[in-house]
Amino acid sequence: MSILNIIKKLFGRGETEPVQSSKPIQPEPAQTSKVASKKVESEKTVNNTESVKPEHNSSASASKSTEHQKTHHAIIGAGPCGVIAAETLRKANPTAEITLIGDEAEPPYSRMAIPYLLINNIGEEGTYLRQPTHYQEQNINYLSQPVTSINPDKSELSLADGSTLSYEKLLIAAGSYPVSPPIDGIDLPNVHSCWTLKDARQIASLAKEESNVVLMGAGFIGCIILEALVKRGVNLSVIEMEDRMVPRMLDEKAGGLLKKWCIEKGVNVLTSTKITAIEESGQAMVIETDNGESLSADLVISATGVRANTAFLQGSGIEVDHGIVVNNKLQTNIANIYAAGDVAQGKDFSTGDYEVQAIQPTATDHGRIAALNMAGQSVEHHGSVNMNVLDTLGLISHSFGLWMGVEGGDSVEIYNPDAYKYMNLRFGVGDEEDVLVGVSTLGVTQHIGVIRGLIESKIHLKEWKERLMQDPTRIMEAYLSSTQELDNVI
Repeated sequence: MSILNIIKKLFGRGETEPVQSSKPIQPEPAQTSKVASKKVESEKTVNNTESVKPEHNSSASASKSTEHQKTHHAIIGAGPCGVIAAETLRKANPTAEITLIGDEAEPPYSRMAIPYLLINNIGEEGTYLRQPTHYQEQNINYLSQPVTSINPDKSELSLADGSTLSYEKLLIAAGSYPVSPPIDGIDLPNVHSCWTLKDARQIASLAKEESNVVLMGAGFIGCIILEALVKRGVNLSVIEMEDRMVPRMLDEKAGGLLKKWCIEKGVNVLTSTKITAIEESGQAMVIETDNGESLSADLVISATGVRANTAFLQGSGIEVDHGIVVNNKLQTNIANIYAAGDVAQGKDFSTGDYEVQAIQPTATDHGRIAALNMAGQSVEHHGSVNMNVLDTLGLISHSFGLWMGVEGGDSVEIYNPDAYKYMNLRFGVGDEEDVLVGVSTLGVTQHIGVIRGLIESKIHLKEWKERLMQDPTRIMEAYLSSTQELDNVI
């Protein structure tokens, strides 16, 4: 296959706010097998509609096994990562028993769909990840019951209702949870995160037209919620402690331009500002800030980041750093236990470090690869590209790879504040000084697949690097010329 066709296969995946962490990984543990002591019946079958479909990672090489054994695979976590893992396991092993475990009353759903629910574009069913009867048709057991602990010695889970569940292989895809800052009043009744369907119902009941809403945090999650709140007709104030919006995705120029855009759309945006206290005032609340400004609010939404959901693993012996430590097959330090998604410290494509990437494309990649390894195949995870795509009141922004650049690496930008356009190309150093390693954009929507393909393929641009340094808009020409040259060589 030509390099051009290989790169074309890279164009297709997409998003949440990244969490930074890194730690060297241990060598892969030797595989062992454990036999479950009992079978588990499904507590119930759920209804579901579509959204996330299993993805394919061209960087992963699999050796297929034709052996289908009657094993029991358990999956903790019913988000996109867990659902794709369950479906991948079913395809790889038609006879296996598969139990998918969620910790909410609702069927598996997409958190990324919650903003659409808040503006009434969809009903709650529209957030569901799969069609009704899908899990029953796939012979996947679904349990709606939080897992409280894991006993690897017995290959057994303990559930919140006091029951236990045995497994032969386990995938932990428990995701992340929202983190609230230590502020007086953060636990008041009308202060909410926007993370679950339950949160969405509470927000919808309070975020009425002309109500005063304060959104704490202008990161990726905050900006997704922002648009839904504006469309609900509220008087919105956004408070961000950093000096710009989306600081883990955009630099000072792009983040400042996004702030200007939101202000022109009627949003009160305060950056370099911290909330110091939230106090009740009659039926409303008073928000105190460190710059001396006070705001009145009927609703406060906290969107200040997320953290890997690992508390229930205490005492299990499963190694945890910022997330669950895994190897290049997403296997933990316990041979028959795997971890994937927001909860896992997986390999970063750009740096080679093992970090938590709390973004949906990484979660879906992880879920598929972990499931194939659980099914007896040998699939290496070569790393996920850190990527974000965001639509904020109609202004599109992207970041890919090492968008903040590398020390000593060249960069070139386009900055047109009047047209709300920004693009910054970042190049590597040393042997990769002509390799595109990261990009951030605002208001630029052309050739995004090309940009991502160049980063993932690590093509040496040669003389095209200097041409891009003179005119970054020639990115498509650089791509075509470089890939055609490699095609001719191959």
